[in-house]
Amino acid sequence: MNRSSTAPGGVARIWRGRTSSALANEYTQYLYDHGVKKLESLGARGVQMFREDQADSSFFMVTSFWDSMEAMTRWAGADPTRIRHLEKDPEYLLELPSSVQILSVVSCNWMLADMMRI
Repeated sequence: MNRSSTAPGGVARIWRGRTSSALANEYTQYLYDHGVKKLESLGARGVQMFREDQADSSFFMVTSFWDSMEAMTRWAGADPTRIRHLEKDPEYLLELPSSVQILSVVSCNWMLADMMRI
């Protein structure tokens, strides 16, 4: 995505991580309390957290939605793909991700809800 462009539906910032099955429930709560809630307080339009359990590990994905790249970079800094690890991520995660994915939001149910209010 061109960092100077603004998508009509905003942008999504997607983080992925993996922890052991033994720590999955504990990390779910930690990630929600210290990650999801923080993104909400920083101005994200919305935040979704996903979890996939496998035999020996659990995968997590957090997607935050922002009105624009500018809104996201106010807290993410000049390089919005740079990871801002939570304090205890090194204790929980099997490997520390090196970057996040940034996508233009083309369609989302909240976009439809906004249009219907007009």
